[in-house]
Amino acid sequence: MKKTCILYISGSLGLGHIGRDIAIANQLRKLIAGVEIDWIASDPATIVLLEAGEKLVPGIEQYTNENLAAETAAKGSQLNIFSYLMKSRGEWQKNVEFFLDLISKKQYDLIIGDEAYEITLAMREHPEKKNFPFVMIYDFVGLHAMSKNPLELLGVYYWNRVWSHDYRHKRKPSYDLGLFVGELEDIPDDTFGFMMPRRRDFAKAMYTFIGYVFPFEPAHFSDKPAVRIKLGYDHEPLVICSMGGTAIGKELLELCGKACILVKKSIPALRVILVTGPRLDPDSLQLPEDITIKGFIPKLYEHFAACDLAIVQGGATSTLELTALRIPFIYFPIEGHCEQASVARMLERHGAGLHLILSQTTPELLAEEIIKMLGTTVSYPEIPKDGALKAAQVISSLLI
Repeated sequence: MKKTCILYISGSLGLGHIGRDIAIANQLRKLIAGVEIDWIASDPATIVLLEAGEKLVPGIEQYTNENLAAETAAKGSQLNIFSYLMKSRGEWQKNVEFFLDLISKKQYDLIIGDEAYEITLAMREHPEKKNFPFVMIYDFVGLHAMSKNPLELLGVYYWNRVWSHDYRHKRKPSYDLGLFVGELEDIPDDTFGFMMPRRRDFAKAMYTFIGYVFPFEPAHFSDKPAVRIKLGYDHEPLVICSMGGTAIGKELLELCGKACILVKKSIPALRVILVTGPRLDPDSLQLPEDITIKGFIPKLYEHFAACDLAIVQGGATSTLELTALRIPFIYFPIEGHCEQASVARMLERHGAGLHLILSQTTPELLAEEIIKMLGTTVSYPEIPKDGALKAAQVISSLLI
C-alpha cells in the first residue's frame, strides 16, 4: 500500500507557529493512516521539530533563515514588516530554488505552507510544477503601513495588490485551500488600499476559518497548584517574561528586569524568570543579579499556566495561549510590526491582556502595572480552541 507523503513548510519567524503546525500534523496522523510528513523550517523552529521527533527534509541546512533578515531589519525592538520584506527578497529566492529542487526529486501527495508566502508566489509563477494539492495557512490579511514614509506607503500598496491579485481578477489562486487561523472578526473591515477590495470580503471568499490552534488542551492546565508542583515552583508570586523566538526583544527583557526589581521592594517574595529564547545570548542582557534568566524553554505554555502574570511581546502564539489559559498578561507589540498590531486588535476584541508600548513605558510604570495585576483573576471569554482538528479535517479532504 502506497504511503501518503506530505511536505509541511513552516515559514513564520522565530518559533512563530511551529506549535500549531505540529498540532495540525498530529491531527492529520490520526485521520490518515500511515501518513509520512517531511518538514521545511528554519532555526529555531527546527529545534522544536527535532525534539518532537519530526523528520526534516535532506539538506535543510541550505534553507535560508529568514530570522536573519528580520533581525537585520529590526531597529532595537522595532521591526517594520515592509523593511523586513525588502531585506528578505534574496532569501525568498533561495528558498524557492530549494523548494523547486526538492519537489523535482520527491513526489508529494500534498504540500502545506504556514505563512510560506514565497512558495505561494512560486506556484503562481511556475504552475507547471504544481502536481499536488497545496494548502496555505494565514492569520492576517495583507499589510498596513505603519508610518507616513512614502516608500513604505507605496511598498505596502504594491504588496497588497499582489496579495489580492487572484480575487480582484477572479482567478483561481495558486493554493487549493486557504486556511485562516482565527475568526472573521479578527480581520479589519477596511480595504487593501485605493480601488482594492475590502479585506473581510476577500477573506470570506478565499479562506476557510478554523478558529485558533493550540499545541495543548487548555483544560489540562486548569489546576494551577498541580502545574506548579510538576514544574518545581513553590508558592511565591511568579512572573514570566518572554520575548519570543527571534533576537528582537532584548530591550523588553531589560525593561522587565528593572521593573521587577522595583516590584520586589513591595513584594520581596516575587520570583521573576526572563526567557530569552533560542536566538539571544543571555550574557548580552544588562540585568540586576536577582533575576533568573533562562534560554529556550520547551513547552513554554506550561510555565505560562503556572505563573501569576506573564509579560510578552505581541505575537499571536504567546498571547493566545495566555488567553486560552486565562492568565493575566501584559503585551508589548513590536513597534512598526503591522501583524502584531493586528494581534493587538484581536486581543482588544476579546478583552484579553494589557497593551503597552515599549518606547512609552518606564520601569516605574511597568512596576505599577505588575503590582496591580498580580493576584487578579481574569474572565476572558471563551475562544474556539479546536482549530487543529478542523484544519486536519479540511486538509485531509483534499486527499480523498
